[in-house]
Amino acid sequence: MNKQELIASLAEHADVNKRQAEAVLSSLVTIIQETVAADKEITIPGIGKFCAEHRAARKGRNPATGAAIDIPPKSVPKFSAAQALKNAALTD
Repeated sequence: MNKQELIASLAEHADVNKRQAEAVLSSLVTIIQETVAADKEITIPGIGKFCAEHRAARKGRNPATGAAIDIPPKSVPKFSAAQALKNAALTD
C-alpha cells in the first residue's frame, strides 16, 4: 500500500474526506519524528512503539582497504511492533 492508498483507506474508515485524512497522517508522521528526535518514545496501542536507539562509538574496517576507522556514536530510530500487530500479521 502506498501513501495515496493509505490516505484513501483512512478517509473511508474514518468517514472523512481525503484532504482531512492526509492532514491527519501528515500530523502523525510529524509528531512521531519530533518525539523520536527529542529522545522520547511514543507508543501507539495496537501498532507499536517508536523510540531512538543510541549506538556507541566503535571501531570498523574499510572493506576496500582494510584500514581501521572510527565510527562515531549516533542515534537511530527504532520501531517495536505491538503484540496485536504481530498477531494480525500471523493470521491469514
